[in-house]
Amino acid sequence: MIPIPDTTTATAQRPRLRDLGITCGAMRPGPHNAITDVPGVRVGHTTVIHENGPARTGVTAIHPHDDSIFRSMVPAAIEVLNGSGEITGRSQVDEYGLLETPVLLTNTLSVGTAHRACVDWIARREPSLGDAHFVIPVVAETYDGYLNDITGQHVTEEHVIGALDCATSGPVAEGNVGGGTGMRLFGYKGGIGTSSRVVELDGEAFTVGALIQGNFGQRSDLIVEGVPVGRELSTFPDAPQAGKDGSVIVVIATDAPLSDRQLRRLCRRGMLGLARAGAVARHSSGDLLLAFSNSIENRVDRMSTNLRRPMSFLNDSRIDDLFVATVEATEEAVLNALIAAETMTGRDGHVTEALPHHLLREVMARYGRLRPAVPQT
Repeated sequence: MIPIPDTTTATAQRPRLRDLGITCGAMRPGPHNAITDVPGVRVGHTTVIHENGPARTGVTAIHPHDDSIFRSMVPAAIEVLNGSGEITGRSQVDEYGLLETPVLLTNTLSVGTAHRACVDWIARREPSLGDAHFVIPVVAETYDGYLNDITGQHVTEEHVIGALDCATSGPVAEGNVGGGTGMRLFGYKGGIGTSSRVVELDGEAFTVGALIQGNFGQRSDLIVEGVPVGRELSTFPDAPQAGKDGSVIVVIATDAPLSDRQLRRLCRRGMLGLARAGAVARHSSGDLLLAFSNSIENRVDRMSTNLRRPMSFLNDSRIDDLFVATVEATEEAVLNALIAAETMTGRDGHVTEALPHHLLREVMARYGRLRPAVPQT
């Protein structure tokens, strides 16, 4: 058993892909190589592990900016690669092209709890909610029922509020934390992963960050920097057996001034990043992507009654580098989740092994893709 109390705010930094001498793509990451490199974005986790019980789960919260997202909404879009999953609030995001709540990630059967807790959390902070407005939270899920007693519904409203309250900028804990606590990835232990890229256009720097909750893929699917790592590792007798495919949630953030239409295009490039890591989006997989822009000039004041809304969006002819950044950040976020995750014993004695770092390095060295390790912050 992992000696973590019932409720924790996870902050410890685990090894990452670049710590092993492996990189993805050519673009430069931000200072933390995380979604929080987008100014104002904050991430919080609550990890729920019963040391002597069956809970292996949690919740992750993502705040789009430093102010109230309810009062200062941001352009957003949601796309579905394969729909065997849930993300609440999608119809409103589709209709208005705006995001009005933090984004919450948890397990499949805890969506209702997270939804209710988010409403309570916002209502306590926004007195006007009860007078003139309603709120529709955005909550997404993947299934952790192999390691977690999912029908026990061990995520409580206090856990959700804890993740919302503890969210910070800076380094983001990855692997067996928050909503990713009980997840599996390519037949190994999975969970939360993140990455970022910096794009310079006419001397102005923009950041694209991705955070994923990864719970998908068979072992043979795994690709790292174009190397068929999964097929290579399948020759090792101690590798875990592949199971039923699962799901992935991708949250893409940027400070580039993009419209909801342009953000929908970023979501589709996030799908390419998943594919570069080996995602197939099988029949039973829920592959859901959300993108938002927190560019200050395009935030929408909920209380404004102005006839016109001045907004400025990036020229479509200049968006290609943001597409590349999205592909690279999503791919590396998946691999960071895999590298950071640790072996976990869960309900009924189920065990999911972590990806062996030394074997990964052996494979990458054979293909001439291993570089000197670059420690990450």
